[in-house]
Amino acid sequence: MVLAAAPAGFSVAERARCQHLVLGVVRHYGRIEAGLAKLVAHPPRFTTRAVLYLAGFELIEAAGEDGSSDRVPKIVHHAVTQAKELSSAAESRMVNAVVRRLAELMVRLPPAPNAPAEELAAFFSHPVWLIKNWLAQFGPTSTRQLLEWNQRPAPVFARWRTPSTEDDPQPLAKGERHGLPEFLRPTRWPGFLEVQPGHWGEVEPLLKAGQLYLQDPAGRIPVELLAPRADENVLDLCAAPGGKSLLIADRMAAERPAAATAPAGRLVAVDLPGPRIARLKENLARVEKPEVALVQASLLENLPQILREHRLPVRYPAILLDAPCSNTGVMRHRVDVKWRLQPGDLKKHPQQQLALLLAATRLCEPGGRLVYSTCSLDAEENEHVVQGFLASPAGRSFALEQSVLCYPWTSGHDGGAAFLLRQLRH
Repeated sequence: MVLAAAPAGFSVAERARCQHLVLGVVRHYGRIEAGLAKLVAHPPRFTTRAVLYLAGFELIEAAGEDGSSDRVPKIVHHAVTQAKELSSAAESRMVNAVVRRLAELMVRLPPAPNAPAEELAAFFSHPVWLIKNWLAQFGPTSTRQLLEWNQRPAPVFARWRTPSTEDDPQPLAKGERHGLPEFLRPTRWPGFLEVQPGHWGEVEPLLKAGQLYLQDPAGRIPVELLAPRADENVLDLCAAPGGKSLLIADRMAAERPAAATAPAGRLVAVDLPGPRIARLKENLARVEKPEVALVQASLLENLPQILREHRLPVRYPAILLDAPCSNTGVMRHRVDVKWRLQPGDLKKHPQQQLALLLAATRLCEPGGRLVYSTCSLDAEENEHVVQGFLASPAGRSFALEQSVLCYPWTSGHDGGAAFLLRQLRH
């Protein structure tokens, strides 16, 4: 949204720098704001605050490079110049004084390993309540690793959608290149590549052509558990924006032999009407095989009847429910989440998630597979929801076959959880 308002004449490099600064300020907002609160009695107007926030992030970034403050004079000069242009001469003098003193507060050593939640929150720019929750759940060592992870800029991962050769429709295996551009580096996750910085001009045409899709490797886990087959109908619930829908479709297409005579499967993607539907439509439009259908409806409001009206199956052998959640596993990518999340959300989300899971059971064939997944790290939204489901009357006809709990500090990519549930045949 912020970059959409950037000047049209911005170069690729300028837009990248702008994004880096904006995300850096949001990522370190708590630490910068705590420092400014010690130096400024009354918050200045918005434009001046923006200059101070940017200077604060640049001071943190400069200190992180080599532990010194050699760049402070340049950062101070730039902040003063911007304040003169955007605010006034008087405010530029205030900015000069504040940024010089702010440098001392931003250049500081991390807290001790056993530091209390309040110290961790001040340095790593996370809400105290959230850190306390993680300390209770994961312990001090893993919590510290998670905080450090969230504060590092995320690399860009992508999935190569074009088959490696005409004779081999399988996706790229680990370490394979098959003539890929050098700026796409293989990763330890088959089919996923790391996009090197500074190549957006070359990446964008590949995205528009549908050859490349930006996606974190964590997105593969629910789809791998579901293991969709080329000849079956698959239902993707809460499908927007469609990254996992596209991965399901690509997997179904890759597993179907070119000369297959058996009936082809179909992917049905369902989500609520709203702004996210546009992205879902865009992603589904990239699918050549299998057949896809988009249904705009609520899972909680008589979805079986709506499926009948669309002349689609009402029962499915494979269902993915990637439920709305707190997003605590993707905070490195979604840097604003930690500031929007409230303590009550970790109580509210599980209630909705269980309701969605129970509704999804009505659409599962006998013996069918149902994968429940989130991009949350918290047990309230993962294990506890599944345990509550299995203890319910509807859940007693299901068995938990496999579960994957994915933590960023051990996986090397976004976090989340996925649970493979199988409906028992009667």
